[in-house]
Amino acid sequence: MLRLAIQKSGRLSEDSLTLIRECGISFVSSSYKLKTEATNFPLEILFLRDDDIPGYVQDGVADLGIVGQNVLVEAGGSALEVEALGFSKCRLSLAVPRAAAYQGLADLQNLNIATSYPKLLGSYLAERGVQAQLHTISGSVEIAPSIGLADAICDIVSSGSTLLGNGLREVETVFRSEAVLIAQPNLSPLQAELLEQLRFRMQAVRRAKRSKYILLNAPVSALDDVRRLLPGIKSPTVTPLAEPGWVSVQSVVQEDEFWHITSQLKAVGAEGILVLPIEKMIA
Repeated sequence: MLRLAIQKSGRLSEDSLTLIRECGISFVSSSYKLKTEATNFPLEILFLRDDDIPGYVQDGVADLGIVGQNVLVEAGGSALEVEALGFSKCRLSLAVPRAAAYQGLADLQNLNIATSYPKLLGSYLAERGVQAQLHTISGSVEIAPSIGLADAICDIVSSGSTLLGNGLREVETVFRSEAVLIAQPNLSPLQAELLEQLRFRMQAVRRAKRSKYILLNAPVSALDDVRRLLPGIKSPTVTPLAEPGWVSVQSVVQEDEFWHITSQLKAVGAEGILVLPIEKMIA
């Protein structure tokens, strides 16, 4: 059995549980249980503080973990990373009071900066030749300037609304983060095989989220243009329609290219375009 540690509450926890369920793994969770066991895959899930996850995996208490890259790098556990998971994206940013003058990093020289990520911030400033006094605090970092604890802060930002609500403005991005799967280095051969099965499922789910299934009708005279626009995984599926001179085309398009490709398809004569979500996609 594999033991997987995830954050016990918050957005990262919700996204992690969603991914596990989308991988076809069934389990029961509740707010008061700190572990649960899957019913159809050899997996036990531990619900822990996010800061503790890299250490638990490094020490072999947990075999795997899902954690933010920011937490992993701050803990010095980068070598544990197996795969980026593409969700819970955020950034570690420097912010100053809205009224403060700021022209560049040199303005932070010798200032007091409050942060929960002294290692990441310290490396960032040192690489750029900036010396500052770092005050390590956990939680409510945004309040530090308003109570006189610091001149600036460095904290995790998603939308930026929390900074604005506390009279701060974002000035520099220190580190970009997303959820990652990590693994302890001494898995048994059987555990390593189970890990590969789990990664296979995760990759299929992620690939599907980035893709759309598209069906359309097109005149045979436009088929070369349609094929050029819709390469698919290998090539599109083409089926003759009952109406002479027309074909049905089926393919897969990437989410970020969808609207651009659709307008081009219409321009070459495609009609009746249907777009469907993909639940799983095996390459």
